[in-house]
Amino acid sequence: MSCCGLLRRAVAARSCRAPAASAVSPRRLSTGRPSRAFAKELFLGRIEKKEVFPFPEVTRDELNEINQFVGPIEKFFTEEVDSQKIDQEGKIPKETLEKLKRLGLFGMQVPEEYGGLGLSNTMYARLGEIVSLDGSIAVTLAAHQSIGLKGLILAGTEEQKAKYLPKLASGEHIAAFCLTEPASGSDAASIQARAVLSEDKKYYLLSGSKVWITNGGLAHIFTVFAKTTVVDSDSSVKDKITAFIVERDFGGVTNGKPEDKLGICGSNTCEVHFENTRVPVDNVLGEVGGGFKVAMNILNSGRFSMGSAVAGMLKKLIEMTAEYACTRKQFNRNLSEFGLIQEKFALMAQKAYVMESMAYLTAGMLDQPGFPDCSVEAAMVKVFSSEGAWQCVSEALQILGGTGYMKGYPYERMLRDSRILLIFEGTNEILRMYIALTGLQHAGRILTARINELKRGNVTTVLETIGRRLRDSLGRTVDLGLTGKLGAVHPSVADSARKLEENVYYFGRTVETLLLRFGKTIVEEQMVLKRVANILINLYGMTAVLSRASRSMRVGLRNHDHEVLLANIFCTEAYSQNLFTLSQLDKYSPENLDEQIKKVSQQVLERRAYICAHPLDQTS
Repeated sequence: MSCCGLLRRAVAARSCRAPAASAVSPRRLSTGRPSRAFAKELFLGRIEKKEVFPFPEVTRDELNEINQFVGPIEKFFTEEVDSQKIDQEGKIPKETLEKLKRLGLFGMQVPEEYGGLGLSNTMYARLGEIVSLDGSIAVTLAAHQSIGLKGLILAGTEEQKAKYLPKLASGEHIAAFCLTEPASGSDAASIQARAVLSEDKKYYLLSGSKVWITNGGLAHIFTVFAKTTVVDSDSSVKDKITAFIVERDFGGVTNGKPEDKLGICGSNTCEVHFENTRVPVDNVLGEVGGGFKVAMNILNSGRFSMGSAVAGMLKKLIEMTAEYACTRKQFNRNLSEFGLIQEKFALMAQKAYVMESMAYLTAGMLDQPGFPDCSVEAAMVKVFSSEGAWQCVSEALQILGGTGYMKGYPYERMLRDSRILLIFEGTNEILRMYIALTGLQHAGRILTARINELKRGNVTTVLETIGRRLRDSLGRTVDLGLTGKLGAVHPSVADSARKLEENVYYFGRTVETLLLRFGKTIVEEQMVLKRVANILINLYGMTAVLSRASRSMRVGLRNHDHEVLLANIFCTEAYSQNLFTLSQLDKYSPENLDEQIKKVSQQVLERRAYICAHPLDQTS
């Protein structure tokens, strides 16, 4: 039987098993209470253990169900997808797209009642590992459902869902997400596209241009963001962003030729133009004027899956590169026997393990009841995994030497494909600002009263703070409940858990100091915010690997000792990085070179050039 037939049988069996339970929303993991925003609590020096320990598990039935999907899709990508051809020809063959549709991959997270697979976030992440084996296909599918149609699922009315989701789930219609404009990239609020309400108030006339739109030339349905005139409750008139569901058949929709890109060459990326496109008022997505929130919710909800996708790609890369290293001989020895080559494989394994752990921990949180806010966690997964991908593919190329540089092999394509990961779905610079500011805002709301008391010179609060800092300077023993008989972690990672506890405690103290020092002006201190975000990403990575390795040890998974080794290596390195970064956040730290860096940058940018004299120059 074909892989498509096997998958259809799996879907049919699933539908028969639970027609009522899965009709409303994707299947949820067997977890308990709603999340309390784990990452934000770290800013207060707290570890909310119940949110991350034990590591999320699926039931045996859910695992069997996932595996029914995995086999046929893996077989298809291994045997039928020609990634080299897709890259060279700059498009995904029509027959490949049709098979992707028959496999149900255009409707992975669309609820079953609308014809999709209705996968939980965990199941979606698992399939993402396989889909990522071809970068162009992965991006095409992600643009369709992680952002293109995601607004319908998150903010659409029942009528909108019933009208559009079935054909989007089947792949008969492909979706695209239209936000970026020529003069508006990361600053989404500055878009210029405009929608004007008609005199009879039955439709909007939409005009504007969007750039770098994935699926722009393939899509029939567009989620488009445009400025609209809104009358506020105080009768003031303002321009606010509104989201629209736009059909190509509405008219006035055109697209430019496909862009010639560095990587993911088989995905369709182009400009999309709207010229007096008549959009019915019923096609407003969410509330009029609420489009910015819709856009952010769409982007925030899908970022976590990059972790599992990149991990899937890296696991395949490790296999291919290890085979080369174990058979290629230099100086009468296999490459695999040399220490500097071994170091690269340890790095790749560690990065894959950490991002995979972060991704599935976040997916487990998202699958809890109550639609928890995991936007900070998802952003951290995206930053860590995208940068890890770029670093690891570069290291793999170094192992392969000249072979890796040649176009006849897949490695250089993987390098080109991975570079976009640091840019799209929010640049990593913007996401670091988001991670830091969201957490600082959370801490600020809770610490406001205490900070005000310190500023006013309240004697009790000041003496308490001095006493605490004195105890900290003398070497406080930090115990946040991760270790010991009633601790959350396995004894094999207890030392790493203590490192995490210490980092978290002093991070909380540093956050309070930063809020006292900068107040609201901290939003302008981007170098400070970058350090705050980097510490938090490390803390979340440490938490994820400790939770996962502890579970693996307790249930006796294969190669659990290897997991412990990876977890302990990462935690030791992250702990040292965090200590150094925390020291840089001290106002008078000699390690803090921010002012010197700003001065160099200012001098270069003033002249828009490298300004040092040439080493061969002489004075007259």
